[in-house]
Amino acid sequence: MWEGVDCAIRAGDLDDSGLIRRRIGAIEEITVASPDYLAKRGVPETPDALDGHAMVGFISSRTGEVLPLEFLTATGVRHVVLPGRVTANNSDTLADLARLGLGIMQAPRYRFAADLASGALVEILKDDRPSPTPLSALYPQNRQLALRLRVFLDWIEDVFRRAPL
Repeated sequence: MWEGVDCAIRAGDLDDSGLIRRRIGAIEEITVASPDYLAKRGVPETPDALDGHAMVGFISSRTGEVLPLEFLTATGVRHVVLPGRVTANNSDTLADLARLGLGIMQAPRYRFAADLASGALVEILKDDRPSPTPLSALYPQNRQLALRLRVFLDWIEDVFRRAPL
């Protein structure tokens, strides 16, 4: 499997695979909804105020289940599953559905930079953002870390440290 491949970059929490994992950064996640949706349903100020709201649900390829919304609150991590009329396993489709006013969704901030700038989507629940998504480099443990790989890993870690993710 690793023949001709020095490393892989993966986002998210990773299972123990026997590979060496080097954390190279984290991706900021946010909660968004369209202005039309918020005009109809109201702007929730806290996760406790989500009653009566809907989400566009992301179906996990790993579990086949809808992923809950996640919030880092003063008391810890809170997971919330809201009712929703639509679910999908494609983030582009979900973003389109959120823009159409079908519900609240969470995704990386960089994913919505243009939507936030244009006003097509609005960030909500800023004080209770989701956990950042870890970004890691994986490589086989049975190989000597080649100089080119070490240089690449140092470089990409620096890129993500300076990037507005």
